Amino acid sequence: MKQSKQTIVIAFALFSLFFGAGNLILPPFLGYNAGDGWVWVLVGFTISAVIIPILAIYGHAKLQGTMLDFANKVSPTFAVVYSILIYIISISLPSPRTASVTYEMAIEPFFQISSLGLSSIYFALVLIFVLNRTRVLSVIGKFLTPLIVFILLIIICLGLFTEVESIRGSIFNNSFVEGILEGYQTFDAIGGVVVGGVVVISLSLQGKFNYKEKKRMIARSGLFAGLGLFVIYGGLIALGAHNSNVLVIDNRTELLSVLSIQTLGNIGNAFLSVLVALACFTTAVGIVTGTADFVKGVLGNSQKAYIITGIIGCILGVLMGQFDVHYIINVALPVLMFIYPITIVLILLNVFPEKWASKLVFRGVVLVTFIFSIPDFLKFIISEEKIVPINELIPLSEFSMGWVLPALFVFVLLNVLNFRNKKTDTELT
Repeated sequence: MKQSKQTIVIAFALFSLFFGAGNLILPPFLGYNAGDGWVWVLVGFTISAVIIPILAIYGHAKLQGTMLDFANKVSPTFAVVYSILIYIISISLPSPRTASVTYEMAIEPFFQISSLGLSSIYFALVLIFVLNRTRVLSVIGKFLTPLIVFILLIIICLGLFTEVESIRGSIFNNSFVEGILEGYQTFDAIGGVVVGGVVVISLSLQGKFNYKEKKRMIARSGLFAGLGLFVIYGGLIALGAHNSNVLVIDNRTELLSVLSIQTLGNIGNAFLSVLVALACFTTAVGIVTGTADFVKGVLGNSQKAYIITGIIGCILGVLMGQFDVHYIINVALPVLMFIYPITIVLILLNVFPEKWASKLVFRGVVLVTFIFSIPDFLKFIISEEKIVPINELIPLSEFSMGWVLPALFVFVLLNVLNFRNKKTDTELT
């Protein structure tokens, strides 16, 4: 009974930590653009925004260490560099995006204030909460997330029961691939790597459960959280597609607002906007606090390092948070094309049985993934025409997934070599 209760608590915590700004605004617009191809978009989005992040939680359930342990098989140095990159990205992109979503959904429609003014006030408050480490946000979060989910389910159900004449065709060349790539923008695979370590440490501090019990609880709670995310994502994507031939909108946050007004009216939309703003705020506090905690741990548990990191994180939030959501998403694209493939292969390798994921396999697959991700990264930095000759040589590069087949090939090759060497050693003995 104690384990079951703890599993439910962890599942709600994981869902709350995953469910941030991008999870709200991305699915409806994705479905809206996909039109009659929304099912394929949902499948792709589910792979990168649900399955991969939950596999990250399962990987942590196996490891039961810190975030550094997740990449340690490549090398300790790589683990530190990778962890630093993850936290820099977190405080530079998803954290400021919470301020942008708050401004566009909860402030701009009702108040006359600039985005720079809002982001300054927003991250000043974030810093206060980070430095005081108050429990108020965690208490709010217990009631906040269920309330947001309840309202979203009402919007989805009422919206889908509204009759429409037809659903327009997809604007995407490949809806499945677009779903996968849009799932990158949730940052949930990165979130799974970060959050999984936090859950492991929290359970270990309780000192009530052994390794097998913790593994079972974390894995089950991850599955429950994943199912919850899938239901919300599926509903929002379907709702966006359902209205694709009715509305003319080119803005992610505007679409969610319009859909909520259609179903709940202006008062309901205002209430949802306030809840979204609070949810975004708790996410920003969590990201900045987590980053400050990591730097504090690396630098010998220095409280000064914690304070300085918190201040830097909030300054970055102000600088980036004044831009609109669309701009931040575009800026994030090249970064995600670089870090997400490496994160995905690290997650999958940590999930695989030990006999298939030796240190050699980790190093080989991560290195090849890094190399073949470079063209996907460069096409957003320089002219795409300049790297066309390279992309023509790499399968799936036209879908920004040129790393997939090379990583799979190296994974199979190195495992075949490993098993052959073990067989030879056995025969010699």
